[in-house]
Amino acid sequence: MADSTHPRLDEQVEELPLLTDTATVARVDALDERRGDEIRRAVHRLLREHGADVTKHIADDGIAWNALEDAIADLDLPDVTRTKLRTLRERDERGYPSLVEVAFDPDEPFDFAPGQFVTIRFRGTPRPYSIASSPNAEEMSLCVRRVPGGRLSEKLCAELEPGDHLPELRGPNGDFTLQDPSAKDMAFLATGTGIAPLRSMVSYLYEEGLDTYEGEARDVWVFLGASWEDDLAFREEFRALDAEHEGFHFVPCLTRERYLTGWTGETDYVQQTLIKYLVDGVEAPTLDADLREFLDEEPATDIETRIDPDDLEVYACGVSAMVQTLEDVCSCVGVSGGDIRGEGYG
Repeated sequence: MADSTHPRLDEQVEELPLLTDTATVARVDALDERRGDEIRRAVHRLLREHGADVTKHIADDGIAWNALEDAIADLDLPDVTRTKLRTLRERDERGYPSLVEVAFDPDEPFDFAPGQFVTIRFRGTPRPYSIASSPNAEEMSLCVRRVPGGRLSEKLCAELEPGDHLPELRGPNGDFTLQDPSAKDMAFLATGTGIAPLRSMVSYLYEEGLDTYEGEARDVWVFLGASWEDDLAFREEFRALDAEHEGFHFVPCLTRERYLTGWTGETDYVQQTLIKYLVDGVEAPTLDADLREFLDEEPATDIETRIDPDDLEVYACGVSAMVQTLEDVCSCVGVSGGDIRGEGYG
């Protein structure tokens, strides 16, 4: 739902309730960045470390990748260096923008619960997307990741403009929603555009004062995984909440950002990072041995608060395999099954 085909809904899309015949696009905001300069500097650094002078293949307007790879083909480079170069090339050559927020105004306003999704149609192609905005927001928005060769995501990222019309909007659907308020803390776990429904939830709970219960503050965590820092959708909003609210903790988990910058935050996957922030004494005997090692690892941030699995609600969203892993990990460390909610796609 967050940014992928939902097979069951694709088959039954015409049966979903029609909300409005049209919605007008208000904004299409790129959430990622052009990072060509950083990539060129990173490639220079990598190759200089091994005495390779390939300056002639790296210009101010880009990298001649095929020529560069031919030039270094016979060099005795470590496998890790070649892997980094392939990764940097993939990043350099991907389309821009590859991550957008699409805000629109339905001709007929409707109610929805944070976490639900709608199905839109654009140029004949229907797709379900999680609603990324709070029910209290003036505009409704979606978070879209460009999928190379995708039937709709490429059009939305590359062709959609303010003033365009989405000729059909169906829904809202889904039961991936907030539990009734309680005294328990909350952890929102996502990768990529899986953050969309969680952003709706987090925005809503602070707007409605649900970060407290009977006068007591609840800790609210957002663990968001991505390859690069600019792939963290709504990162500045979460950082602002982190600065404003003592009980809000934003933990980005970036697996490749160190290739470009001096990133000093978390670099492990979301499920591995979550384990680092658990209170002391969690044994988790059924947790895989390679994950149990993270119980003794120190977090990369200066957050002093820790997570008690016995006192926690979990909301996880992303690709289905990742969500299943997160649910399993949370269950193994002691989160009650009734307090784990997940939604997967793809």
